[in-house]
Amino acid sequence: MKTYPIVAGNWKMHKTPNEGILFVKKTVNMLLDIQKVTIIFSPPFTTLFELDVEAPFYLGAQNCHWESQGAFTGEISPEMLVDCGVEFVIVGHSERRHVFHESDEWINNKVHAVLNAKMKSILCIGETLEDRESNQTKSILSSQLSKGLNGIKSLENIVLAYEPVWAIGTGKTASIEQIEEAHQLIRSELQKDFSTEESQNVSILYGGSVKDDNARELISIEGVDGFLIGGASLKAESFTAIARNVEQQMKETI
Repeated sequence: MKTYPIVAGNWKMHKTPNEGILFVKKTVNMLLDIQKVTIIFSPPFTTLFELDVEAPFYLGAQNCHWESQGAFTGEISPEMLVDCGVEFVIVGHSERRHVFHESDEWINNKVHAVLNAKMKSILCIGETLEDRESNQTKSILSSQLSKGLNGIKSLENIVLAYEPVWAIGTGKTASIEQIEEAHQLIRSELQKDFSTEESQNVSILYGGSVKDDNARELISIEGVDGFLIGGASLKAESFTAIARNVEQQMKETI
């Protein structure tokens, strides 16, 4: 059975630990009565240990290594994240793929490591503008999905995030038709390796210039189960407004 919609904030490299603590406290206080939305804060590693939240609020990490320990200077292991109270880990974000050149093999290793550590993986997939203009969207999404989930037997602790690279931080948002088509494609591809029930129930988030003024429209798109938000997650007012819009849409569709 599908869970409540997810509103996940990816802070990227923003906010000091003190700023993060104040932000989370303010946001939680603004959403004390939220009931039908899962809220995830994904701050930099330096802030994770300082935060303590309770459902429906959860901690997420922006990345991790796949090894438990070792000579990997600057890396963070899944076990370290667990000890910080992390329950979700973002894996394969477009910036990790295209800026830091992470391979599909690395990303798959991380998915396995996150699941083995009893956390949930938010696996990001998405095409570039060049991919879309050359009609490669389907093949890119299919490839990233199959390679990212290689060897995974169950979608129980998997969340997917469709993030068209050309719409991240650009102010551009994919059209309703483009988003719906991509989410349908993802579910269709999942059914090749997983049951229809699992494929239909896995949460697929949309990420790409989500704001408080377009959240209601985006969450109403068939197949969109929430958002992975960048810039708009850095201000309590915009982040909470998005969560409110998602919850209101939930109430109206029940």
